[in-house]
Amino acid sequence: MAEKSFKYVIVGGGVSAGYAAREFSKQGVQPGELAVISKEGVAPYERPALSKAYLFPEGAARLPGFHVCVGSGGERLLPEWYTQKGISLILNTEIVKADLTSKTLTSAAGETFTYKYLIIATGSTTLKLTDFGVEGANAKNILYLREIDDADQLVEAIKAKKNGTAVVVGGGYIGLELSAVLKINNFDVKMVYPEPWCMPRLFTSEIAAFYEGYYAKKGVSIIKGTVAVGFTSNDNGEVKEVKLKDGRVLEADIVVVGVGARPLTNLFKGQVEEEKGGIKTDAFFKTSVPDVYAVGDVATFPMKLYGDIRRVEHVDHSRKSAEQAVKAIFASEQGKEIEAYDYLPYFYSRSFDLSWQFYGDNVGDTVIFGDHDPSSAKPKFGSYWIKEGKVVGAFLEGGAPEENQAIAKVAKLQPLASSLDVLAKEGLEFASKI
Repeated sequence: MAEKSFKYVIVGGGVSAGYAAREFSKQGVQPGELAVISKEGVAPYERPALSKAYLFPEGAARLPGFHVCVGSGGERLLPEWYTQKGISLILNTEIVKADLTSKTLTSAAGETFTYKYLIIATGSTTLKLTDFGVEGANAKNILYLREIDDADQLVEAIKAKKNGTAVVVGGGYIGLELSAVLKINNFDVKMVYPEPWCMPRLFTSEIAAFYEGYYAKKGVSIIKGTVAVGFTSNDNGEVKEVKLKDGRVLEADIVVVGVGARPLTNLFKGQVEEEKGGIKTDAFFKTSVPDVYAVGDVATFPMKLYGDIRRVEHVDHSRKSAEQAVKAIFASEQGKEIEAYDYLPYFYSRSFDLSWQFYGDNVGDTVIFGDHDPSSAKPKFGSYWIKEGKVVGAFLEGGAPEENQAIAKVAKLQPLASSLDVLAKEGLEFASKI
């Protein structure tokens, strides 16, 4: 099989790959110089759509509607865009071997690709219950959500088990968003997670109490402090029951699992320096190997704002790190310098009629403000995180665009806070004055 050679190769076809391709085009990449190699069968798309609008019973999102870079208000990069720009979009191609010394990638089909510069944008893969040997976890209709094929399977299951019973395992992003969308599809929904409250990596108990109350009001049953330890199936091999560690047994037509993800770094083990579960990079996403960059979920990078290094799994960082790496590659070729990556952590979610945004760091003391009563007609509330007298993080549910911008500014500038009581009383007014 003939070897294909490119100046630049992006391995991975997710959000980072799409935004990197756009930046390559902006920087003046020449036809034939760039290849994007993806194991998926479609051009890069905005992954967050899969857990939201893709599963709606009416007006569902479908490709080509959410190809990158529409999620950040940019031009939608349809498959033909890559052709027009002379970018090789190589789909349905899984890279199974990477030799960074010889600058060679090998696909499952035995094709080889060589490059001068490599961007690792392999993203994450979902943790599966079968990985942990959970009894019966290979039953049909035990589903996960990461790629569009997963979303299509879930859509089919929702149609096949119309108005049925769903159990969602996990209380993080996926758990909360999919519980909401399954409820919108008129399923009887139970959400199960081991922690004392939902989204424990970000939410305080007070923030979580609002969402748990709101979901309960919508008819989602929440079961905390236990885990799924086994599943039973019917004669067709479809999941029938979920066995919980506390002895309860839940009926289920569909089980959706969202218990975390792990970065896909296996191809590069022993070849690049790693830290905190990811590939260690500098502020330009250069790895320990010359001409090799890593972006998005797989990159552990310097967080300039906090003086430490972190790995961030979020679409906003996936977009921005990809753009930074491409700018850095062109700057190095031209003997120029660019600004170091200065990232403000940002997370958001939408479910039911709710929409929240968070900026900054969730460390230190917390204060909650506003209307966080789940039974309110239009709840609107927020929280600040205070460390060493400075406001370092800010959360807002139900904010208008200018209010979200105000809390982002607070998290970036880290203003001094006179007291928790004053912050609680001022609420959003504190942010608007900064």
